[in-house]
Order: sequence, then structure tokens, then C-alpha cells
Amino acid sequence: MTNRQQLSHARQLRRVMTAEERRLWYCFLRYYPVKFYKQRPIDKYIVDFYCPTAHLIIELDGSQHYAPAGQQYDAVRSACLQRYGLYVMRFANPDVNQKFNCVCEQIDTYIKEHTANQRHNP
Repeated sequence: MTNRQQLSHARQLRRVMTAEERRLWYCFLRYYPVKFYKQRPIDKYIVDFYCPTAHLIIELDGSQHYAPAGQQYDAVRSACLQRYGLYVMRFANPDVNQKFNCVCEQIDTYIKEHTANQRHNP
């Protein structure tokens, strides 16, 4: 996929987010004090959410991610993203639906721990 095709696909994904992506974006990440981007192209992948300040990627996983082929694909994808110094945080869709506050707390804790030095050092 060319960069132009990838950007076009990312824009389309932003318009048709899953219910879980919409919930996490509109109820938490959109107004989070550290900037997040949704459906962001990185390398040859489009990640669900990306926080450059914390070097964090958040992926919300539907049922296809738990099949053997999905798990293998996710492992290759995560390894590629980790080579850029990025940390990939994964949450199952049921966790977003049933344990939303816990998901938000885990994200918040990670960001606070990984951006503390940036806020204190000029």
C-alpha cells in the first residue's frame, strides 16, 4: 500500500470507528491532556490510537485477534512497532465495554509514568 493509499485508508477508518474505539476516543482520549491521534499510519500499519509524547500505541482487539492467524499477525506487527521504540498496549473489546474505568486507569498510569521526566526537565 502506498503512503497515499495508507492515508486515505486511515481517514476512512477514522470515520467508521468501532463502538469501542468511539467510546475510548470520545469518553477519554479526545480530551486527555497529552495529545493522542486516532487511526495513525506508522510504518506499514495503521494503529488505533497513538500518543507520541509517551511513545504509546493503544490497540483495541476484536474477536479476530484471538484466532491463531490474528495472534501471529499481531505479534509481527507489535515487533515492528517496538523497533521504533513504541510500547503497544492491547485491550480486548469486552474490557472496553465492561471495565472501561480500568482500561482508562491503565492508560493514564502508563502515560504519567512515561512522561514524568519530560514534564520536569526543560
